[in-house]
Amino acid sequence: MAQVPESYEYLFKFLIIGSASAGKSCILHQFLEQKFRNDSSHTIGAEFGSKVINVGNKNVKLQIWDTAGQERFRAVTRSYYRGASGALLVYDITSRESYNALTQWLSDARTLASPNIVIILCGNKKDLESDRQVTFLEASQFALENGLMFLETSALTSENVTESFINCAKSILTKIESGSIDPLRMYSGIQCGSTLARRTPNSAAAQNQQTINTSARTVPEDQIGVGLFYYNRQTRRLTGSFGTELKKQRSTDSKCCKTT
Repeated sequence: MAQVPESYEYLFKFLIIGSASAGKSCILHQFLEQKFRNDSSHTIGAEFGSKVINVGNKNVKLQIWDTAGQERFRAVTRSYYRGASGALLVYDITSRESYNALTQWLSDARTLASPNIVIILCGNKKDLESDRQVTFLEASQFALENGLMFLETSALTSENVTESFINCAKSILTKIESGSIDPLRMYSGIQCGSTLARRTPNSAAAQNQQTINTSARTVPEDQIGVGLFYYNRQTRRLTGSFGTELKKQRSTDSKCCKTT
């Protein structure tokens, strides 16, 4: 039997980052499977999972990359940061070392991911209260100073695991609706699903249904900034500048380039 494709309004790229042994993979497994992963080992490179959740009466698909926390994999895992719209920054409340490393993980995320990345700080292993080394107040202050949301979680009991993903996605959705995040901008970490296009015929993505004909293919007008080159007859050059520059060129030249 053919699998029915998932329908969603938006797709968000998420990261789970933090030091090794903080419980990142267990958080992902608990979120996806609703059970604790007893045999979890150190992640090599990155692991991937996806899930559709309902946020504000909208279906949002999360594509989640669980990155390795060991220092020897840092150069590899940084390549997954590009274009992420949201992240769970995880530390272990029983490990002062994992908490002290947060500043570096946060710096990497804000430097390498989307400029508007939304990050929630997760103090994991909340069930090990007797072994706590980082207080709730201390972590709350760190989150406040760095503009982060904050929750303490337990991958073992599932406490606040789903809430972490939902709160992060809700914040992104709010910023899209307020206009502070443009989901059509390259590397925003956000894609609009077909459900959104059907429900909002007057949206920017649906207003321009006319097409541009090229020798290679026909591309919807709203995808003009994705993979199209434009020929400038004055400079006799192909321009690959996306967005505003490309559309300015269109006002003075009505022909797309031919690749033959």
